[in-house]
Amino acid sequence: MEITAAAVKELRERSGAGMMECKKALTQNNGDMEAALDWLRAQGIVKAGKKTDRVTAEGRLAMAMSGNEALVIELNCETDFVAKDANFEAFAEAVAAAALAAKATDIEAIKGLATAEGSVEERRQNLVAKIGENIQLRRAALVSATTLGAYLHGTRIAVLVNMTGGDADLARGIAMHIAAINPAFLNMDQIPAEAFEREKQIALEQSKDSGKPADIVEKMIAGKIRKTLGEQTLLGQIYSGPNSDGNTSIETLLKNAKATVNSFVRMAVGEGIEKKQEDFAAEVMAQVQASKKD
Repeated sequence: MEITAAAVKELRERSGAGMMECKKALTQNNGDMEAALDWLRAQGIVKAGKKTDRVTAEGRLAMAMSGNEALVIELNCETDFVAKDANFEAFAEAVAAAALAAKATDIEAIKGLATAEGSVEERRQNLVAKIGENIQLRRAALVSATTLGAYLHGTRIAVLVNMTGGDADLARGIAMHIAAINPAFLNMDQIPAEAFEREKQIALEQSKDSGKPADIVEKMIAGKIRKTLGEQTLLGQIYSGPNSDGNTSIETLLKNAKATVNSFVRMAVGEGIEKKQEDFAAEVMAQVQASKKD
């Protein structure tokens, strides 16, 4: 089948692999994107969980807290200049405060909430008219916890942790760890069965020429799956927050503190929003020209 430039581009953005490697992977797997990604990983070209397709959009996060509750909202705009504007910042803070007071996370419901200068939606429209950029309230998350962990890294990453036991310092430290490391899951139980099967097939491919006995290969595969997927869970990661010794896992840290993380929310400004448009055709032409000189 024909492998399109768009497919190569998508695989390249998702894997971080080279253009020719991506084309080969798609060719080897009849254009199947997920199979091609697994093929690249099996060849050792891309590591599991690599997130090279994140595109940054502009805006800011704002957090409001009261007692054992915290709420964070994401407000988007078109340019970094506007994201730093005092009026934009004040609006974001007002929205977060109003949403927390109403315990609202539905965007349409938040738009109708009252602030000191009119409803949220009225203020948004007025700010658009004043600044001249499109401004949108994208999402909100609310966490209520016995032990609450809340951390805002600048205005671009926010984490809320729902914890039982422990203390506020531990909860905040874990929130800081989540902000920095970005675990995909809380624990192994949250990982879908398809992910285990996928890792098994990749491990089988990597081990097929090892020459080791079948029972040894089976143990190697099981260990590799546990390690790969475990590193994507919060509990399986080495704690990297304040006072970290560089050796203690989150799971051990929590056990020692008689604490449990029930859930967490992590937001980063613009994650999942396509913004940058690359000139892929120009990149291909540049590589072709370079190859002619070799």
